Order: sequence, then structure tokens, then C-alpha cells
Amino acid sequence: MPTGTIANPVLAQQLLDALDALSGLHPGFRPAHAKGLMCSGTFTPSPEAAKLTRAPHANRPPTPVTVRYSDSTGVPTIPDNDPARSSPRGIAIRFHLADHVHTDIVAQSTDGFSVRTGEEFLEFLRAAAAAGAGKPEAMGAFLASHPNAKRFIEAPKPIPTSFAREAFFAVTAFKFTNAAGVSRHGRFRIRPAAGTEYLTEQQAAQKSPNFLFDEIGPRLAREPVKLGVFVQMAESGDNVADASVPWPDSRTEIPFGTITLTTRADEQEPERRKIIFDPDPRVEGIESAGDPLTAVRADIYLLSGRRRRAASGDGKR
Repeated sequence: MPTGTIANPVLAQQLLDALDALSGLHPGFRPAHAKGLMCSGTFTPSPEAAKLTRAPHANRPPTPVTVRYSDSTGVPTIPDNDPARSSPRGIAIRFHLADHVHTDIVAQSTDGFSVRTGEEFLEFLRAAAAAGAGKPEAMGAFLASHPNAKRFIEAPKPIPTSFAREAFFAVTAFKFTNAAGVSRHGRFRIRPAAGTEYLTEQQAAQKSPNFLFDEIGPRLAREPVKLGVFVQMAESGDNVADASVPWPDSRTEIPFGTITLTTRADEQEPERRKIIFDPDPRVEGIESAGDPLTAVRADIYLLSGRRRRAASGDGKR
């Protein structure tokens, strides 16, 4: 989990309040990506991973992982097939390095983020809440002055046939440093080995509100789900500190390893109930590239996680 120190408590609280205004307050649940499920498996690094970073999970035999898939919004009853609100879907991956030692990847199904800073994100959330309250001109004005947010909103967000057939993109870039002290910048990407697969709008409308959640258990009972983890490498001129600007798909990708999911995990198990994922890797060999959103997101994950735990004993969701 995060270190326990919130770098900017005022902004973090403002963001949490804005998320509550947007989705309503649902005690015991996350303020964003509230509806989620967990799976268990292992991560096996690729040979290239050790050349990129000295991080422990890149340089040793398989590491246990907990993966949380989720729908968007802070509404825990959001229908999986809601075309306007269920996306971007999320994935959070916890690498269990040792007892109470871990590092995480937090990613979403849309490449790039809506804004560049926490302050802009606060503006964005407040505009969205105003639009939902009958003032659409608030969001219109924000998007007019923030073209990257407009791109994010208008990007296609098809509904997958399964969480296991969705691709995900880490929001911010990181600095990867290997054993020789050589550093490079990149962004994590996660893709299913079986490839992505999406529904048409008509097919999605015919699905049940919980079809993604109902589907994953039987799928894992039949066979493991394999996810490829890659690092998209920055090139000269790429801004590693602006998550609102996706890099071209032509950028080199380095295989980082393979996640093999074998079972749907019990989210109610005490240790899983306590999990607060951390957008900041906080592990030797992988660190923030300086994107301001990394620290902001870590702050709100920690603040909201503490509230979630307090609301349900130790955080039932």
C-alpha cells in the first residue's frame, strides 16, 4: 500500500469530495472503479525485463499476483454493459514480493488520461458533476479549453466479451533502472494473450448487468488466463510527465513478462479486503518519471482506502 504519508492532503480531499459528488457516497466502496472482482495467479518475467530494471519481480522466478478487474465510476451497482459509464475499465495488479512487501501496476482500458495534473482533474470532475446536475455547458466549456480531455471523452470505449479479453494502459510513465544503473522511461501495457474481443452495441445491450463478473469464474475453471505485460518505451521528444498525451503505437515495446491467472479470488478474505493499490511503484528499479499525477493518484488511493477500511471494519470492497 502507499507509504502512509499523503503529500497533498488538501487536494486529495477535494478530489475525493468531487468523486463523491459525481457518483454519490457508497460507504465501504472505492470512490472510483467501485465495482470490481479479484483473481489470483503468478507473474513470470521475460528475459528482457531484467535488462530493463533491477526490480525484484523482474529478476527472479514467478511472483504471486492479485489482479483486480473493475468497471468505471464510483457506483458499485453499475451495469457491466452500460456503454456510457462502465468504461474505462480498470486493472490493478499487486506483485507480492514478500510478506507485506509489494509493488503495483494500476491501468485502464483507454490509452492516455483526461488531464495532466491533479488540479485539472479536479476541474474535470466538478464540470462532470455540474453536467450531471443539468448544466452541460460546464463540461462543454472545460472540453473546449482542454483538447486532450475531449480526445479522452470521445475515444471509442467498446465493451469486451470478458475482462480477460480487454487491453489496459498504465496512466503514467515510470523510470526503469537496471543493475548497471542505466535508466529508460516507459509506460506499462497489459494485453490478453488470446487477443482483445469486443461486443457490438447491440450485443452488449443483450447482456446481463453482471455478465463480466459472472463470466470470469467459469472461464478460469476451464483454463488459465494469460496476460502479456509490456513496457512501451519513450523516445526523444516524448513527454514522460504528461499522462494526457498517448505516445504513438509505433514506439518500441519491451516484453516485461506474463501473468497467468488461475482462480477467481475471494474478495472478502481479510488480507484482500485490506488492499489499497498504489499507482506509485515504490520498488527498487522502477520509480515515477516525474508525472504529477503519480503522486496525486497515490494520495487519493490512500485517503479513500483509509475511509473504505474505516467504513467496513477493514474495507470490505
